[in-house]
Amino acid sequence: MGSVTPLLAVAEELKKQAPDAEFLWIGTKGGPEKRVVESYNIKFVSVPAGKLRRYFSGWNFSMPFLLAAGFFKSLWLIFKFKPKMILSAGGFVAVPVVWAGWILRKPSLIHQEDLRPGLANKLTVPFAKIITVTFPESQKYFPRAILTGNPVRQEIFSGSREHAAEIFKLEKNLPTLLVLGGGTGALSLNKTVIEAAPRLLEFCQIIHATGGRFDDKTFTISELLKAENPRYHAFDFLVSEFKDAYAAADLVVSRAGMGTLTELAVLGKPTVLIPIPGSHQEDNAYYFKKQNAVVLWDEKNITPENFSAAIRDLINNKVELENLSRNIRGVMPADASQKMAEEIFKVVKK
Repeated sequence: MGSVTPLLAVAEELKKQAPDAEFLWIGTKGGPEKRVVESYNIKFVSVPAGKLRRYFSGWNFSMPFLLAAGFFKSLWLIFKFKPKMILSAGGFVAVPVVWAGWILRKPSLIHQEDLRPGLANKLTVPFAKIITVTFPESQKYFPRAILTGNPVRQEIFSGSREHAAEIFKLEKNLPTLLVLGGGTGALSLNKTVIEAAPRLLEFCQIIHATGGRFDDKTFTISELLKAENPRYHAFDFLVSEFKDAYAAADLVVSRAGMGTLTELAVLGKPTVLIPIPGSHQEDNAYYFKKQNAVVLWDEKNITPENFSAAIRDLINNKVELENLSRNIRGVMPADASQKMAEEIFKVVKK
């Protein structure tokens, strides 16, 4: 969901400044974003999208055909909807859309969310009217980019511990661990949490957003945990409940996608990051770690035993939690949505 949440935040800001604004969201068929986007009363349509895998895969042979199909469908959608601006924050579905928009002379804003640009943004930035970046360090890749920070949805500020206690059936005086497995799930992280859960549940309660990613054995254990232990609360996906899960969390364990990291930063949530090995997430995580804003763990070195022991030490250390909360708040600016909206209105109001 990394490329989704910042765009939703910008849509909120645009709607606030221009109440008659209309939006069309172009995403992937069967992707996790559809439910979230439609919860904001934004029309959602899908186009074929080919993702280039950086390893040998038979799916790579289908990419040119999917890209072509997505391009021609995007041409038709843009011709019908007649947008004033196309917004993208990465993701391969954006590639045919931005290209089609350029053909139809529709300006695009491309937002570089992560420190290191992905292939999708590299393929679309040459066709963009506006480029924005989250970090000053990203301007070396895109010299004409505007530094804005990363937008966050206002909804996340409206969560409450009291409401979370009701909807998740939480115990009042027990620490809450929020585990975020990512929009499409993190199998290895989910397995570690499930296997460590019997130890973890001795001293905390868990809200686990799994993304629905399990092997058969782990899924069975997860279902047993849910049935037998009222301190374990697992969900494939959190939508309206997300703000309350954030509010309830004393400690968060997460991957290092920038959308989630930005929300954790503006909320000041003590966070343990376990980035996907060898990915752009490691750059994001190291950036936060250098500012003593997170605890960073290498997935290859984690076992259920040392995971549960480390969580116990951290979640019971009030001083360390307060330090992490204070430091992570200082990493990200809170006005990125307004800055991006300003740049958009400069173009569409001409």
